Order: sequence, then structure tokens, then C-alpha cells
Amino acid sequence: MDDIRARITKDGIRIYEDADFVGMRTAGRVAAEILDAVAPLVVAGTTTAVIDDFITDEIRRRGVTSATIGYKGYKHASCISVNHVVCHGIPGAKVLMDGDILNIDVTVIVDGWYGDTSRMYVAGQLARKAERLIEVTHEGLMRGIAAVKPGNTFGDIGHAIQTYVEAQRMSVVRDFCGHGLGRVFHAPPNVLHYGRPGSGPVLEEGMFFTIEPMVNLGRPETKVLADDWTAVTRDKSLSAQFEHSVGVTATGCEIFTLSPSGKFHPTWG
Repeated sequence: MDDIRARITKDGIRIYEDADFVGMRTAGRVAAEILDAVAPLVVAGTTTAVIDDFITDEIRRRGVTSATIGYKGYKHASCISVNHVVCHGIPGAKVLMDGDILNIDVTVIVDGWYGDTSRMYVAGQLARKAERLIEVTHEGLMRGIAAVKPGNTFGDIGHAIQTYVEAQRMSVVRDFCGHGLGRVFHAPPNVLHYGRPGSGPVLEEGMFFTIEPMVNLGRPETKVLADDWTAVTRDKSLSAQFEHSVGVTATGCEIFTLSPSGKFHPTWG
């Protein structure tokens, strides 16, 4: 019991051991490989259901488990959020049109460890305003990750993202956030993508969590549709999101969900 207590901070955040990084690397890599594999399917004329079916088959083929199928009654192996959908878009009969942008979010369980990641894709020709939104969102994520090191705070992460995004005249969604993970899907802390420097819990080596900023071209407000899952921008402006799972190291952080093929950004590769 004392050992268990020693692994939890006063803010309820689990501190993992060095050996636990191995499990997170494996889970993160599998999730990233699946998102690499799905890229050729994202074309105008296909449906989000076809993409999700592919992801389901990939998870089964690899002998791992989907964290989302059955989670609170959810029936799919991914969330696919198109254009003004901020997050938690449900795959279905939606046909992708030329120029659509979409976030695909996948979480897998590998030997009890959770690998959680999402990235942006483009069906067809990428419009300049959408391209800039994607660029800013990705840069915001990377600036947040750059703030991850022992002694900094979660407020430092949020501040790095918020100040950059707002300087580009875009907005950071406040209604959703990143989260702790490891041997559970969601755990403390809530990782806000906005904040004040020096605020929030102090980062310690061995913390595992996601950083997953959602950025809107318009205002930050969102609303959840009648399905109780899908979140959209209230002003119907475009939204983008990138997500990595990270672990705090002695000198900074390790990204567990890097794309093995270098395809994390839709204009790469």
C-alpha cells in the first residue's frame, strides 16, 4: 500500500517507473503505425465508415485491442472529425468531399498499455486557409511538447500553446483537454491547452499524458450534438487537432506516438 501511495502525487497523478516507458513506446508505435496505414484511404468519395472499418481490421490483424469500442457504449475503433467537427466525430455514411480536412483519433491497448494519438488528413486539394489552420495547430502542439520537462508546470504547456495560437488570430478550444494515461485510458491530470505560466501541477519524471490541442479558425466555443458525442464549432468555422502521448523524462519528454513513416502532418511524406 505504501508503494502505491508513493506512485501518486498530491494532485492524483501517477508516477511511472523507467521500465513502464517500454510498454508506452510499444502501444504508441502501434497506434501511430495504424494512422500511417490509413493515409491512402483518405480520398474524396470515400466514407468515414470505410476508414473506420479499415482501422478496426488493422487493430484485429495486429492482435491488439481497441480502447474505444465499448467505451461508454461507443461502437467504433476511431473518432473521425471532419471540417467544423472539433472532436469525437462518429464514423458513418459521411462522404468525403474534395478539400475536406479531418482528424482521425485512435487509441489501442497493447499488453495493458494505452497508445492514444490523432492527426490531420486532407481529402484532395488542400485550401490555403485550411492549410494554415493545420500548420498552426501542429506548431501549437509542438510548442506545448517543448514545454514538457521536470520543474515546469502544466500551465506552462497550456500557455505555450495558447499564446502561439492566439498570435496567429485563431482560438484554442477550452471545452476539451488532454489527459493522463498509461494502464488506464483517462486519468489525472487534465491537460489544458491554455493557461498561465507557473500554474497547475508541477511536471515530474515518470508522468504520462496526452497533449491534443484543438484549434478553431473562428471562435473557441463548441457545442455537442444530439448524439451526445460529436462536438462542433458553434460558429461553424473549421477546426483542427493533433495529439501525441508523451512521458516526462529526466531532461524533457519522450513522444510515444511519433509516426514511423514521418506522416504525422498531412503535407509530409
